Order: sequence, then structure tokens, then C-alpha cells
Amino acid sequence: MLTSVFIAAVSLALFWMAAFTLWWQMHAWRTPEVLASTRFSRPDGGEGLSFSLLLPARHEQAVLDHTIQRLLESTHDDFEIIVIVGHDDPETTEVARRAEACDPRVRVVVDTHEKKNKPKAMNTALPHCRGDVVGVFDAEDQVHPALLAHVDHAFRSTGADVVQGGVQLINFHSSWYSLRNCLEYFFWFRSRLHLHAQKGFIPLGGNTVFVRTDVLRAADGWDPDCLAEDCDLGVRLSSKGKRVVVAYDSDMVTREETPGTLMSLLKQRTRWNQGFLQVYRKKDWKQLPGFGQRLLARYTLMTPFLQAVTGVIIPLNVAIALFLDVPVGIAFFTFLPAVTALVTFVFEVVGLHDFGKQYGLRVRPVHYLKLIVGGPFYQVLLAGAAIRAVWREQRGRNDWELTSHVGAHLTEVTREDVPA
Repeated sequence: MLTSVFIAAVSLALFWMAAFTLWWQMHAWRTPEVLASTRFSRPDGGEGLSFSLLLPARHEQAVLDHTIQRLLESTHDDFEIIVIVGHDDPETTEVARRAEACDPRVRVVVDTHEKKNKPKAMNTALPHCRGDVVGVFDAEDQVHPALLAHVDHAFRSTGADVVQGGVQLINFHSSWYSLRNCLEYFFWFRSRLHLHAQKGFIPLGGNTVFVRTDVLRAADGWDPDCLAEDCDLGVRLSSKGKRVVVAYDSDMVTREETPGTLMSLLKQRTRWNQGFLQVYRKKDWKQLPGFGQRLLARYTLMTPFLQAVTGVIIPLNVAIALFLDVPVGIAFFTFLPAVTALVTFVFEVVGLHDFGKQYGLRVRPVHYLKLIVGGPFYQVLLAGAAIRAVWREQRGRNDWELTSHVGAHLTEVTREDVPA
């Protein structure tokens, strides 16, 4: 009897978790009006703000110069680029200094912390920022020249304290997992973050995020010990009632590449998951005024823990149903999560088509096949990263595992040259 109750309870819980996650993922596509509201509005031609663009770079000599040159092509008239390099990284420093010598809008700040990470680097640069707004980019980013003009208009037209722009992994053809990785970003920035902004609780993305300088300084910048400093900043600002505007436009997104290896992806997801757990334990989210906001925050920040638990529970639940003597009706409960999984697969297929259409990428039948076949394996990887994050957090291991970049997204991809 207890076994049957356990199976039924776990299956129902997994079903509702998956159903809620799917519903939130679909937020932007619920009505044409909602979809239209997620885009940037057209700039009015005026410019009222200045920007300090932070570019933390560690061992990024292969991609840094391209990113700097793209930022320098911005159509906005008032911005500076602050490249942050480590004192022990001569190769990246050489690239940054060369750019500084060629253009007065580029400045180099040296991070001398013995233990280095992204939030420490950005906090080092924060006192040097002269602009009204601080923007954050990663060293491998490909930024649209008109982005700053759109962000400037978004700040002035909405009165926002924070503007979160879109980020999109683009090299979906590189590997079986890069296809799913690209779709994750597509759903997160295209849809899910808009839901969070609407609800008044948002874990900000790691780059293409813009914060008014006075607001950022009043918040004491980024938490130097958090592995998800972007999420932490968003939670703290949400808790203080700051207004966050999210805008996703396929023309304006910042383009990035997927991690080059499965191990690199595993470590990246481990870091993000562990960072979410750290933010949960800090409890700033408890200052949110609404019960619904706090509930959404608790669920979102506990997602790594829930993924870790389900990664263990699902196989156990199925094994119990198959190999122990349980009523047939109870055994059927174990397949409830499969219903949401099937609906999710359909939604992902439609999403892949939309992704290819928006970015002018030729999506072939083999890509849809890879999407479906690779789904279970990708979920195993995510569950593994979540379990690893919980283990590292319990062991007190919070060293920063750096994700390397090779510039796979910088190759021009057209409808004709995407390989199968």
C-alpha cells in the first residue's frame, strides 16, 4: 500500500512540475499580443543615456578582439568599453591593450584578485564606470550595432531600472547537444524571462543586461562569491522592487556559441545550478512582497535540487512499477510524466522550426530527428549536472569552472551551408 501511494504521489508531482514548466515556456506564444509585447519598440531617434560596457575576459584571446570591434560599430554616440583582464593573463591582456591603443573608447582595467571570477572582475571595474547605465557582455559575444539605441529607448520609454536583452546561442548544427542548447536559450530569453519580469521576480541573464549605474552601486554591485552572480543580482533588485524590462528581438539578440564539449557543458550547468542554490540559501527572495512571487522564486531557485532528485527518483519509480507487484492502475501513474514529455517534444519541434525561420537557418529533417532522439540523453546530462551541483554545494566547493570559447558562432551560417 505504501509503495503504491509513493509511486502515485511521485508521478503526480513530476507531472505537475513538467506541466507548469511547459506552460511557463509557452508564455510568449499564448497570444499574438503577448508575442508582440516581448520585442523592443522602435527607437525614436533620440539619445538620453550614456553606457559603460563591461567586458570581462579571461583566457579569451581567440575571440576578444572580434567582440570589441563589434561593440565599437555601435550606432549609439555615447559609450565606453571597459575590458577587464587578469594580472596573470598576458595573452588576453595583449589583445585588450592593442584595442585600447587604437580607440579612446576602449579602456583596460586589471583584476588583481588572487582567486578570480566574473563578479570580482566586474566589481573591480564598477568604480571606473562613467556612463549612466552599466551593460555587461561576455568576451565571445557578437553584438548588434543598433542594440544600444534600442536599449536607450527602452529605458527612457518605460522608466526601467534594468533592461534585459536577448541572448541566443546560434551554432545549432555543431553537435547533437548544441541543437538542444540553442533551443533552451531560445525558450528562456524569448519567453520564460518575460513571464518572470511580468511577475516581478527575475533571475537576470549573464550578459546583454543593462542596469542604471546608481541602482547597481546602491546594490553594492555583484556578489563576489556567488557562482550565478547574474541570477543573484536579479533576485536582489526584484526584492527591492526595481523595474525590469525584458526585450527579445531576433535582429537585436547577442549571439554566442554553445560549449565546445560535453564536459564543458556539464561544468557550465553545474556552476549555474550551484549558483541558483546559493541564491536560494541567501534568502533575499523572501523579501518579495507577494506570496505568488515568493512561490515562483522558491520553485525557480530550487530547480537544480528538484532536477537532482528527479534524476534519481524517476528510474527508481519506473523500476518499482515494473518489477514489484503493484496494481495496474498505480503502474499507469508512472507514465503520467510521459504525457507532458510528449507535449513538450511537440512544442520543441515547433520551436525549432520557429528558431530556424527567425534566424534564417536551414533546419533539415535530420535536425528534428536529433532533437527528439537526443532529448532523453540531454535530460540525463542536466540531471547529472544538478546532482553534481548539489554535491559540490554540500561539500563547500565553490571554485569557478571557466567555460572556454573558440568562436564557433562567428562563422557566417546560411540556409545553404548548415550541415546535416
